[in-house]
Amino acid sequence: MSSSLQGKLVRPVVGKQTVICVEGNIASGKTTCLEYFSQTSGLEILTEPVSKWRNVRGHNPLGLMYQDPSRWGITLQTYVQLTMLDRHLSATTAPIRMLERSIFSAKHIFVENLYRSGKMPEVDYTVLSEWFDWITSNISIPLDLIVYLQTSPLTCYQRLKQRCREEEKLIPLEYLQAIHQLYEDWLFSSSPPAPVLVIPADHDLQKMVQQYEENRDRIITANY
Repeated sequence: MSSSLQGKLVRPVVGKQTVICVEGNIASGKTTCLEYFSQTSGLEILTEPVSKWRNVRGHNPLGLMYQDPSRWGITLQTYVQLTMLDRHLSATTAPIRMLERSIFSAKHIFVENLYRSGKMPEVDYTVLSEWFDWITSNISIPLDLIVYLQTSPLTCYQRLKQRCREEEKLIPLEYLQAIHQLYEDWLFSSSPPAPVLVIPADHDLQKMVQQYEENRDRIITANY
């Protein structure tokens, strides 16, 4: 890359592409949503790179962050920012791209939560914020629609306990409540980077699939 940045960096893509991000709390049903839309022709699914966060050359920054967020929060979130940017910029020829979360929620939800809860020192928060501001000012990150799976923290907590993922065993209800409120504030009280389609997601699988079917055309065309 040239040391002199000319304009914004733009990822390679063939033709006009629709970019959709599925956002929501932990255990809000994002995986189910992505699985439903994965059957759509011409649509590429990009999940959160959790396997990378669990294994960076033999290290598990995700697990370390849950054990000691004050020490490892910036380590994980720096890598999350890098890997999510890579997701956004990766080359594709698919006309529709659907991502699980985004570099935007990584900053406005999870970094923000660490800082507001007193688990991230101000200097760490400032450094991450400077990186995020530079990225979003200098790199083109197209986004046409945010699909927000609006789920109560209690429902998320119950689902989380049922699926028993190792790193999530330490997550209390209060953490999910904080993440929920940050999502509500970001998507409804500030200026999110794209229009927001809210799908109530406290329901069972059958009802959720029905809602995806009802909203399918609006979602894949980002016509909202």
